[in-house]
Amino acid sequence: MQIKIMDSRVSDWGPPRYQTEGAAGVDLYACTEGIAHITPQEPAVLIRSGIAISFDDFSLAGLVLPRSGLGHKKGLVLGNTVGLIDPDYNGEILISVWNRNPAGTAPIEIHPGERIGQLVFVPIVRPVFEVVDQFSQQTARGAGGFGSTGG
Repeated sequence: MQIKIMDSRVSDWGPPRYQTEGAAGVDLYACTEGIAHITPQEPAVLIRSGIAISFDDFSLAGLVLPRSGLGHKKGLVLGNTVGLIDPDYNGEILISVWNRNPAGTAPIEIHPGERIGQLVFVPIVRPVFEVVDQFSQQTARGAGGFGSTGG
C-alpha cells in the first residue's frame, strides 16, 4: 500500500504506524493550523490527516474509527460514527470530529500532531445480486426483526 504525505509535518511526527504489536489500526494525526476548538453539540468539523493512501487492491477498504480514550475521557467522537475510505479514493483522508459533551461545557482542544483517529483496514466482499421473488433457502428466524429473538 502506498502513502502520500500531504502535509510535511506528518514526516516530522512519523508516518502512520501501529503503536503496539497487536494494534488493529494506525493512528491518524490532526493536521490543524493551530489549536482547533471543537464546541459541544455544534456541527461536526472536518480535520485534515495530512495523508492519502493508494490501496492498489479493491478487495480492501479503510475504516476511520475514533480513538477510544478521546471518546471516553474527553467526549471527542466521529461526526459520522465511522468513516469509510473506499479503495478507489486516493485523496487526503479527512476525519469528521464531534464534541458530544453537553452544550455549555468547555470546547475540546485539538492540537496539531495530536492523534485523533485510527485507520483500520478490512476485507471487502462484493457479491453479485440476483433478484428473486422468494429466497431459495429459509431460516428458522425468517423475517423476524428487532426483538424477535427475545432481546
